[in-house]
Amino acid sequence: MNLINRVNELNLKLPPAPKPVGLYKPILVVDNFLYVSGQGPINLDGSLITGKVGSHLNKNEAKVAARQVGLTMLSTIITNFKNFRKIKRIVKVFGMVNSDNSFTEHPYVINGFSELMAEIFGNKMGIGVRSAVGMTLPQNIAVEIEAQFEINT
Repeated sequence: MNLINRVNELNLKLPPAPKPVGLYKPILVVDNFLYVSGQGPINLDGSLITGKVGSHLNKNEAKVAARQVGLTMLSTIITNFKNFRKIKRIVKVFGMVNSDNSFTEHPYVINGFSELMAEIFGNKMGIGVRSAVGMTLPQNIAVEIEAQFEINT
């Protein structure tokens, strides 16, 4: 699959790929898996979508932020993984929502990311296993997601 062609077909605009803010690699390939470090919601201008879900952002705004994380992740993959055409499918998604204690709809929020992956890779290859949890996130970002992809070797 040509990821760039698919992004263009869907008329998606990718934000700049983030630089690591700690001691880690943005991506790592082990055997036939591509691991992508946690990504936050970066806008086209490089700014972050921030705020606690449930008090500063509602669930729909947070779902949009999760979709933006997906766009950020695609940008990270294209920038850092020169063999991005070898991506076969998404395997695992770990979604973290910066939420207050009363918010309980974390899966709904992470659907923003999952729905984008299904658009990109199709329902068969774009939907994998997933977790969606609430916590406090660095820099007050609204959502953070890490993912694992299977690649053709």
